[in-house]
Amino acid sequence: MKAVLRTRSLPALLLAAFALVMATLFAPGAVGANADTGISTIAQALRKGPVYVDPAASAQLPKADADALAKRIEDANKPLFVAVLPAGYPTANLFSGLRAATGITGLYGIRLGDRFDARADSSVMSPTARRNLVASVRGESAKAQLTDFTDRALAHMGGRAPRSWGGTSGTGGGSSGTALIVIGAVLVAAGAGAYALVRRGRRRREEEQRAALDRLRVVVDEDITAFGEELDRLDFHPAEPGADDAMRADYERALDSYETAKQRMAEAAKPEDVRTVTQALEDGRFSLAQLAARRTGRPLPERRPPCFFDPRHGPSVTDAAWSPPGGAPREVPVCAADATRLAGGRDPVIREVDTDYGRRPYWDAGPAYGPWAGGYFGGGLLPGLLVGTVLGSMMATPSYAAAYGAGYGDFGDGYGGGGGYEGGDVSGTDFDPGDFGGGFGDGGGFDGGGGDGGGGGDFGGGF
Repeated sequence: MKAVLRTRSLPALLLAAFALVMATLFAPGAVGANADTGISTIAQALRKGPVYVDPAASAQLPKADADALAKRIEDANKPLFVAVLPAGYPTANLFSGLRAATGITGLYGIRLGDRFDARADSSVMSPTARRNLVASVRGESAKAQLTDFTDRALAHMGGRAPRSWGGTSGTGGGSSGTALIVIGAVLVAAGAGAYALVRRGRRRREEEQRAALDRLRVVVDEDITAFGEELDRLDFHPAEPGADDAMRADYERALDSYETAKQRMAEAAKPEDVRTVTQALEDGRFSLAQLAARRTGRPLPERRPPCFFDPRHGPSVTDAAWSPPGGAPREVPVCAADATRLAGGRDPVIREVDTDYGRRPYWDAGPAYGPWAGGYFGGGLLPGLLVGTVLGSMMATPSYAAAYGAGYGDFGDGYGGGGGYEGGDVSGTDFDPGDFGGGFGDGGGFDGGGGDGGGGGDFGGGF
């Protein structure tokens, strides 16, 4: 189905969407929603707009605030769904039931009384990213929580808004059949021109991505070369006296990482493909650090991110306070040499790259370096490190997520990685139950257990 949807022309899709709207509006019982707030009622409202507020919970999010939130989501063109429900609403299979009823891939956030949680299709946001996002807004008031959740989700999630949001609002009221026909005719008439604009915009984005990749390729090739030189200087032979199986395994992993990095860089077609290259290099350098410890009889190193100032320095050994020019201080992972420099009041050795304005630190060099840095630092660490820098500011915008987010992800699992239907597509009940499993659980929390991969522990003990 997905392949068919992607190969249809825009006019054909517009006609199909128009037919679906007509069928939905004039189906028996479609006009005038059921007064009982069942899952189907909430799903019907969310198919028409991104925000649903139960009448019994309207005090938590007044209509003006709900409308503003909905406009923000619609303007960002992302498949984000928000529901505000009363505290006593039944919680069994709430997320999976709502996802099945809407039939649309996306990120679903629910405020239930004073509790909040979210679930998402993995093609839109990874479980790790979603858990971190929810944790970041816990304990806030309804308006602040939903606003913060929306802003942060829109900046990093994948996918696009469903076409059904172009329909009528969730409060019912029969739209004029004549008006809908006129709208449909206008859409069809404009289809050819819109299709041409879409093709032109796609070509422009592809050209921009190729230019970004060409610039990024220079930096990545430097990284690969530097790692290859480290291997040459290692002077380790698997058959040398004292070498054991653990040492040979470390050495083999380092060699494999080197070959993997070279192969993936040769295959890279867009900037986000670079993320797997730097991941491989980071894995290889950690294997070398393990090998060095074994050869000298030292304790094995802790798995830490690479040095923030230049990942070529190898794994970090500690965290040190640092602030960019004009920025707030933050703790960053540093290698032993840079830790010594900072402790002595000197500047660290910073990785600089070529830009249109001369040599600049990589965090001030433009959005293409997001995937490069994400592969090195992973696990959601990078946003906090880059707050107040050019790259950090770019990464916090929906436009950055649209251009680079699908492969960039949450710096570990990928916000957009996961395959399957892209966000906003109508997949019906064809979705992974594990993405929406667990429900509210018996323990009173949204994530009381079940199929969410991490259970209640992922949320620090639930509510």
